[in-house]
Parts: sequence; structure tokens; C-alpha cells
Amino acid sequence: MNSIIHLESIRKSYIMGKHELQVLKGVSLDILKNEYVALMGPSGSGKSTLMNILGCLDSPSSGQYILNGQDVSKMADDSLAEVRNKEIGFVFQQFNLLPRLTAAENVALPLVYAGMNKKMRIEKAMEVLAKVNLTDRSHHRPNEMSGGQCQRVAIARALVNDPSLILADEPTGNLDTKTSYEIMDIFGKIHAGGNTVVLVTHEEDIANHAHRIVRLRDGVIETDKRREPTAAAHS
Repeated sequence: MNSIIHLESIRKSYIMGKHELQVLKGVSLDILKNEYVALMGPSGSGKSTLMNILGCLDSPSSGQYILNGQDVSKMADDSLAEVRNKEIGFVFQQFNLLPRLTAAENVALPLVYAGMNKKMRIEKAMEVLAKVNLTDRSHHRPNEMSGGQCQRVAIARALVNDPSLILADEPTGNLDTKTSYEIMDIFGKIHAGGNTVVLVTHEEDIANHAHRIVRLRDGVIETDKRREPTAAAHS
């Protein structure tokens, strides 16, 4: 099986004073290369914790996480950081752009860590901005752009390292409906281009763009259904 993500009995607990809070209670999940998956669940279901583990931002208390053939569940922080930079592109609800940098500079930022020279960084950034239809905004700073444009910059930044996995956490949470659909169309194109996309959302209509919906409740997977996407319904 060609899994990019293989989770085996993932548990995550936090110690709160004298109590142990179990957030994930044995999650096993396989996500294949080039799948488009939405993670859903009510507040407190464990979906944010699971997203953090998938993104190598946090490690499980127990269980095994194989990402693209590497066991990352027991890795030290510096090794995890390296895996994050190489394998994962993140898109957040808050965009997380640096206000003083232009769109192109924000997009090029991950390439600084990759050790690429400036000319190549900007060339690559422009190439990725073209994919999200933002070439004309490359010299603008975040405060000179709309929320939808800022999110497109954030998506371009997530793509710039050619990651094997795109993780999007409530990527339309701060956007109006029309802009949300535009952003979801971009995710559809990214997926069609061969990327694996995992999306965390609490909105059904956003989840319906994905080809598979995994629902969490109380720290376990409640349902896991493949489906035909409805993205064409409103285009």
C-alpha cells in the first residue's frame, strides 16, 4: 500500500495538575499518496492534536507515525524540524505571513532554510505565485492585500518546497463564502497536480471538496468515508 501517512494506535495525553487528559485514544489511519482528506470533528474531538502530530509539530505519547517511509514518532526535535521543512507545507487560518515582507519574500522564506541562493529563491517563489494567480501582487505586503490574497500567498509558501504533504488547518476560517470557494478551488488544483492534501475543518461544505472525510469524536475515529467530491456544484 502506497501510504504517505501511516498511524498505528496513536495516543496523546497531557498532564493537567494531578490528572491525565487523554486527547487521542488510539488512532490508526492510512492516507495514501495523492489523497485529498478532510479531518472533521466537534471541538475537543482531538482533530487539532492529530493535525499537530501529522505536521510533526508534536509527538504522540505512544503509537507509531510513519511519514513517507520514515518513522517520525520517536524523532528528536531537530530531526522533526528537518522533516517538517522538507516534507510538509502548512496553511493556517491566520495566514501567518510576515508583515514587513512582500508576497514573494514570504513565499521564498522556506527556501532560506533550505540554503538556496536569493536569485533562485525569488525565481521559485514567482513560479509558485503564478500557480495561485498572484504574480501581479508579488511586491505587495500583507496589509496591501485582501484576506483571500493573503491566503493564496500562504498556499504558495506551503508549496514552494515541493512538499509531499499539504496540511491546511481551517484555511477558510477567516474568509467570506465566495473567497472560501476560490481558495478551495486552488486546493482542488493542487491535489489534481499530484499533491496529498489533508484539511482540518468544521464546515461541511468545505469538507465536501475532499474525496474522503475522516470524523473524530472523543479522541477516536468515528467514521471514515470515501466520497465523490461536490466541488463542481457551485462553479
